[in-house]
Amino acid sequence: MITSNDLRPGITFSYENNIYVCLDASHNKTAMRQMIVKAKAKNLRSGSIIEISFTGGDKIEPAHIDKNEMQYLYDDGENVIFMDTSSFDQIEIPRTRLEWELNFLRPQDNVMISMYEGEILGVILPDKVALKIVETEPAVKGDTTTNASKRAVCETGLEIKVPLFISQDEIVLVSTVDGKYSSRA
Repeated sequence: MITSNDLRPGITFSYENNIYVCLDASHNKTAMRQMIVKAKAKNLRSGSIIEISFTGGDKIEPAHIDKNEMQYLYDDGENVIFMDTSSFDQIEIPRTRLEWELNFLRPQDNVMISMYEGEILGVILPDKVALKIVETEPAVKGDTTTNASKRAVCETGLEIKVPLFISQDEIVLVSTVDGKYSSRA
């Protein structure tokens, strides 16, 4: 057991039959009252972000999240299939739970899968992913006022805005947080 005073960003805990990761914690102590700990936490099952209030010293159940390296094999339309690289066991995750992550996954990519007591929570993406541009508009001469950009389609089907000097078949780095162009690879 941990106490609410120990909550820091990155700590995972179980609360009201859900698993949360602490994003931010603030302690409020006044002279006449007991300390209040407000934690901004992300539900690892649903992805929603909530604020939870604890009194100082409340006991909280820690949650140990396992991370396994797995290889993305294929998408069968309903499920996304991954294979454990050490035991060669395959798991299926419903496609609806990985809509955003599929914009950055290519077959044969290795990713980290987070699990809690055998329950699959999701895919942990790196901060940036290298993707190949398969389609882009030609640059228009004279269209260079400030930060000119054009539409491009990546090999996973993700549409992004890239600078005018990026051409087809180039590899670029894309942020997995917001899906925006970062730099050339």
